[in-house]
Amino acid sequence: MVTFDRETQVVDCRHGMGLGRGGGLAQRGTLSEAGHTDVVAVAMSPGRRHITKPVCELTYGMRKEGIQVSVLVLNTGSGEPNAEMKSGSFGISPDEVEQINRHKMAVIHTGNIRDHVVKKVREILKYAEVPAVVVTQTMVDFEDFAKIGTKTRLVKPQENNIQTKGKVMEIVTGVTRGETCPRDKLNELVKAVNSTMKSINHRGV
Repeated sequence: MVTFDRETQVVDCRHGMGLGRGGGLAQRGTLSEAGHTDVVAVAMSPGRRHITKPVCELTYGMRKEGIQVSVLVLNTGSGEPNAEMKSGSFGISPDEVEQINRHKMAVIHTGNIRDHVVKKVREILKYAEVPAVVVTQTMVDFEDFAKIGTKTRLVKPQENNIQTKGKVMEIVTGVTRGETCPRDKLNELVKAVNSTMKSINHRGV
Protein backbone atom coordinates (compact mmCIF):
# COMPACT_ATOMS: atom_id res chain seq x y z
CA MET A 1 0.00 0.00 0.00
CA VAL A 2 1.41 3.36 -1.05
CA THR A 3 0.19 6.84 -0.07
CA PHE A 4 0.65 9.85 -2.37
CA ASP A 5 -0.40 13.03 -0.56
CA ARG A 6 -4.06 12.41 0.42
CA GLU A 7 -4.63 9.50 -1.95
CA THR A 8 -3.79 5.90 -1.16
CA GLN A 9 -3.15 3.29 -3.83
CA VAL A 10 -3.01 -0.44 -3.22
CA VAL A 11 -0.57 -2.50 -5.28
CA ASP A 12 -0.94 -6.27 -5.03
CA CYS A 13 1.91 -8.76 -4.92
CA ARG A 14 3.28 -9.97 -8.19
CA HIS A 15 1.51 -12.65 -10.23
CA GLY A 16 4.48 -15.00 -9.97
CA MET A 17 8.12 -15.32 -9.02
CA GLY A 18 10.54 -13.33 -11.16
CA LEU A 19 12.50 -15.45 -13.59
CA GLY A 20 15.36 -13.02 -13.98
CA ARG A 21 17.23 -10.28 -12.15
CA GLY A 22 15.23 -7.10 -12.45
CA GLY A 23 16.45 -4.75 -9.73
CA GLY A 24 13.72 -5.48 -7.20
CA LEU A 25 10.52 -3.93 -8.51
CA ALA A 26 10.39 -5.20 -12.09
CA GLN A 27 11.40 -8.79 -12.76
CA ARG A 28 10.84 -10.89 -15.84
CA GLY A 29 7.52 -12.69 -16.03
CA THR A 30 5.75 -10.80 -13.24
CA LEU A 31 2.64 -8.69 -12.75
CA SER A 32 2.07 -6.06 -10.08
CA GLU A 33 -1.62 -5.15 -10.11
CA ALA A 34 -3.08 -1.87 -8.84
CA GLY A 35 -6.41 -1.54 -7.05
CA HIS A 36 -8.17 -0.35 -10.23
CA THR A 37 -7.58 -1.75 -13.70
CA ASP A 38 -7.11 1.60 -15.41
CA VAL A 39 -3.57 1.54 -16.83
CA VAL A 40 -1.02 -1.26 -17.26
CA ALA A 41 2.62 -0.39 -17.88
CA VAL A 42 4.13 -3.07 -20.11
CA ALA A 43 7.89 -3.47 -19.80
CA MET A 44 10.34 -5.60 -21.72
CA SER A 45 12.37 -8.31 -19.95
CA PRO A 46 15.25 -6.84 -17.89
CA GLY A 47 18.70 -7.45 -19.30
CA ARG A 48 21.81 -5.78 -20.66
CA ARG A 49 19.76 -3.61 -23.02
CA HIS A 50 16.45 -3.31 -21.21
CA ILE A 51 17.06 -1.54 -17.91
CA THR A 52 13.99 -1.34 -15.69
CA LYS A 53 14.82 2.00 -14.06
CA PRO A 54 12.73 4.16 -16.44
CA VAL A 55 9.72 1.85 -15.97
CA CYS A 56 9.88 2.25 -12.19
CA GLU A 57 10.20 6.03 -12.47
CA LEU A 58 7.43 6.32 -15.04
CA THR A 59 5.12 4.20 -12.90
CA TYR A 60 5.92 6.20 -9.76
CA GLY A 61 5.36 9.46 -11.66
CA MET A 62 1.94 8.34 -12.91
CA ARG A 63 0.88 7.07 -9.49
CA LYS A 64 1.93 10.36 -7.90
CA GLU A 65 -0.52 12.10 -10.26
CA GLY A 66 -3.34 9.82 -9.10
CA ILE A 67 -3.26 7.39 -12.03
CA GLN A 68 -3.87 3.74 -11.07
CA VAL A 69 -1.05 1.78 -12.72
CA SER A 70 -0.33 -1.95 -12.79
CA VAL A 71 3.06 -3.19 -14.06
CA LEU A 72 3.53 -6.20 -16.35
CA VAL A 73 7.07 -7.29 -17.18
CA LEU A 74 7.04 -9.62 -20.18
CA ASN A 75 8.66 -13.00 -19.85
CA THR A 76 10.21 -12.88 -23.33
CA GLY A 77 10.42 -9.16 -24.05
CA SER A 78 13.94 -9.03 -25.48
CA GLY A 79 15.01 -9.32 -29.09
CA GLU A 80 12.90 -8.92 -32.21
CA PRO A 81 9.47 -10.42 -32.94
CA ASN A 82 9.99 -13.49 -35.06
CA ALA A 83 7.43 -15.86 -36.56
CA GLU A 84 9.66 -18.82 -35.72
CA MET A 85 10.09 -17.67 -32.09
CA LYS A 86 13.75 -18.65 -31.97
CA SER A 87 15.74 -18.42 -28.75
CA GLY A 88 16.05 -14.83 -27.57
CA SER A 89 13.22 -13.51 -29.73
CA PHE A 90 10.37 -11.35 -28.47
CA GLY A 91 7.01 -12.93 -27.72
CA ILE A 92 3.82 -12.40 -25.75
CA SER A 93 1.83 -15.21 -24.15
CA PRO A 94 -1.98 -15.64 -23.98
CA ASP A 95 -1.80 -15.04 -20.19
CA GLU A 96 0.02 -11.75 -20.74
CA VAL A 97 -2.53 -10.69 -23.37
CA GLU A 98 -5.35 -11.46 -20.93
CA GLN A 99 -3.61 -9.44 -18.22
CA ILE A 100 -3.29 -6.45 -20.54
CA ASN A 101 -6.89 -6.73 -21.74
CA ARG A 102 -8.16 -6.47 -18.16
CA HIS A 103 -7.08 -2.82 -18.24
CA LYS A 104 -8.56 0.19 -20.02
CA MET A 105 -5.27 1.14 -21.66
CA ALA A 106 -1.56 0.27 -21.81
CA VAL A 107 1.68 2.22 -21.54
CA ILE A 108 4.26 0.25 -23.53
CA HIS A 109 7.90 1.00 -22.67
CA THR A 110 10.34 0.00 -25.40
CA GLY A 111 13.97 0.62 -26.37
CA ASN A 112 16.26 2.33 -28.85
CA ILE A 113 16.16 0.20 -32.02
CA ARG A 114 13.41 1.63 -34.21
CA ASP A 115 12.68 -1.58 -36.11
CA HIS A 116 12.38 -3.54 -32.86
CA VAL A 117 10.18 -0.86 -31.28
CA VAL A 118 7.57 -0.75 -34.04
CA LYS A 119 7.47 -4.53 -34.43
CA LYS A 120 7.18 -5.19 -30.68
CA VAL A 121 4.32 -2.70 -30.31
CA ARG A 122 2.57 -4.24 -33.32
CA GLU A 123 2.98 -7.73 -31.84
CA ILE A 124 1.49 -6.65 -28.50
CA LEU A 125 -1.43 -4.75 -30.07
CA LYS A 126 -2.09 -7.57 -32.53
CA TYR A 127 -3.60 -9.45 -29.60
CA ALA A 128 -4.24 -6.82 -26.91
CA GLU A 129 -7.37 -4.87 -27.78
CA VAL A 130 -6.51 -1.67 -25.90
CA PRO A 131 -5.47 1.89 -26.73
CA ALA A 132 -1.79 2.44 -25.97
CA VAL A 133 0.77 5.11 -25.19
CA VAL A 134 4.22 4.14 -26.47
CA VAL A 135 7.26 5.30 -24.48
CA THR A 136 10.59 4.85 -26.22
CA GLN A 137 14.18 6.06 -26.34
CA THR A 138 14.37 6.27 -30.12
CA MET A 139 12.50 8.75 -32.31
CA VAL A 140 9.41 7.17 -33.88
CA ASP A 141 6.17 8.61 -35.19
CA PHE A 142 2.66 7.46 -36.09
CA GLU A 143 3.67 6.80 -39.70
CA ASP A 144 6.32 4.30 -38.59
CA PHE A 145 3.64 2.22 -36.88
CA ALA A 146 1.00 2.63 -39.60
CA LYS A 147 3.42 1.48 -42.31
CA ILE A 148 3.62 -1.98 -40.77
CA GLY A 149 -0.10 -2.35 -40.11
CA THR A 150 -0.53 -0.90 -36.62
CA LYS A 151 -3.64 1.22 -36.04
CA THR A 152 -2.85 4.70 -34.73
CA ARG A 153 -4.82 7.77 -33.71
CA LEU A 154 -3.48 10.02 -36.49
CA VAL A 155 -2.34 7.77 -39.35
CA LYS A 156 -4.34 4.82 -40.67
CA PRO A 157 -2.62 1.75 -42.12
CA GLN A 158 -3.73 0.60 -45.56
CA GLU A 159 -7.07 -1.21 -45.37
CA ASN A 160 -5.56 -4.48 -46.57
CA ASN A 161 -2.71 -4.27 -44.06
CA ILE A 162 -4.41 -3.65 -40.69
CA GLN A 163 -2.79 -6.12 -38.31
CA THR A 164 -3.74 -4.93 -34.83
CA LYS A 165 -6.75 -4.91 -32.54
CA GLY A 166 -5.26 -2.21 -30.31
CA LYS A 167 -4.29 1.31 -31.35
CA VAL A 168 -1.35 3.64 -30.68
CA MET A 169 -2.86 6.82 -29.24
CA GLU A 170 0.18 8.80 -28.12
CA ILE A 171 3.99 8.52 -28.38
CA VAL A 172 6.54 9.79 -25.85
CA THR A 173 10.13 9.65 -27.16
CA GLY A 174 13.51 10.46 -25.62
CA VAL A 175 13.17 8.35 -22.43
CA THR A 176 16.67 6.91 -22.09
CA ARG A 177 17.10 3.44 -20.62
CA GLY A 178 19.16 3.26 -17.46
CA GLU A 179 19.05 7.02 -16.82
CA THR A 180 16.85 9.18 -14.64
CA CYS A 181 13.70 10.22 -16.49
CA PRO A 182 13.50 14.04 -16.82
CA ARG A 183 10.56 15.79 -15.20
CA ASP A 184 9.33 17.11 -18.56
CA LYS A 185 9.10 13.56 -19.92
CA LEU A 186 7.10 12.43 -16.87
CA ASN A 187 4.78 15.39 -17.43
CA GLU A 188 4.48 14.49 -21.13
CA LEU A 189 3.57 10.91 -20.23
CA VAL A 190 0.96 11.94 -17.67
CA LYS A 191 -0.59 14.30 -20.22
CA ALA A 192 -0.65 11.51 -22.85
CA VAL A 193 -2.24 9.03 -20.43
CA ASN A 194 -4.87 11.51 -19.28
CA SER A 195 -5.68 12.43 -22.89
CA THR A 196 -6.12 8.76 -23.81
CA MET A 197 -8.26 8.05 -20.76
CA LYS A 198 -10.42 11.04 -21.66
CA SER A 199 -10.94 9.58 -25.15
CA ILE A 200 -11.90 6.23 -23.64
CA ASN A 201 -14.34 7.74 -21.17
CA HIS A 202 -16.03 10.18 -23.52
CA ARG A 203 -15.98 8.69 -27.02
CA GLY A 204 -14.53 5.21 -26.83
CA VAL A 205 -11.48 4.33 -28.91
